[in-house]
Amino acid sequence: MHALELILAGVLVGVSVGLTGMGGGVLMTPILVLLFGVDPMAAVGSDLLVAFCMKPVGAFVHHRAGSIRWEIMRWLVPFSVPAAFSGAFLLDAMGSGPELATRLKLVIGSALLLAVVGMVAGTFVGRGRAPLTPGERLTVRPVATALIGLFGGFIVGMTSVGSGTLIIVLLMLTYPRLRARDLVGSDLVQAIPLVGAATLGHVVAGHVEFGLAGWLLLGAIPGIALGARFASEVPNAVLRWMLTVLLLGSGLALWHVPTGLVIAASAALAIAGMEVTARRSRRPAALRYLELTAAVRRSR
Repeated sequence: MHALELILAGVLVGVSVGLTGMGGGVLMTPILVLLFGVDPMAAVGSDLLVAFCMKPVGAFVHHRAGSIRWEIMRWLVPFSVPAAFSGAFLLDAMGSGPELATRLKLVIGSALLLAVVGMVAGTFVGRGRAPLTPGERLTVRPVATALIGLFGGFIVGMTSVGSGTLIIVLLMLTYPRLRARDLVGSDLVQAIPLVGAATLGHVVAGHVEFGLAGWLLLGAIPGIALGARFASEVPNAVLRWMLTVLLLGSGLALWHVPTGLVIAASAALAIAGMEVTARRSRRPAALRYLELTAAVRRSR
């Protein structure tokens, strides 16, 4: 692997994270496995180390903005952290050598496809639900939140996928009235100890290639800054659908699905995403027209 190619891969992932808040584990791991031929276990461990260095940047911004729900954190983190640490050691129980690499590719592919389902579901979750008012208290669901922590922790620890996709969508389903920025902020904060525990587990298990992670970070850090710089100028919905299509193709490829089917499925999802995005972009204009018409009638 050439250092320049790894740095460019880091830039790509960093820009995605800066623009959409997603793209860390769900994008970096398949790039390393499919394009660079990195051993899946080393790809997971190295990607987690890179993600652990990136998460605090976004979390700090949300902490300053006050968009973190600490009442959820106290039920999520105590369960997600030990689950993430244990997930790294579950890989060793899956076998060794080529057999492990094959099985791990299937596990990562499954996690990516789950992320696709989560991201598509996240487009529609919460629609029609009134958000919490400024003084309204959030009703916490301890059991559901703890189960999200356990499930998400194991998935992240085993595959590096899920801290910014699966968990946040499960939180959307559990707390549909929370504002999007509160969900993102809370997910980023809980991801720091979560990804940190998963990274530590992979370091102890010897799955991390520090040189590989270092080259990726050289591109990822400026990539995040670049993505954040243009986040307000690029349609976020379009970027999220593009990322979803890419995840679908990567997940199916790791499942060894024939190339023709991968292309067909990715094209179908891309068309559906374009239609949903187009409908949403037309809706505000229609609402503004109705509001203007009502104002004209009142003025008469």
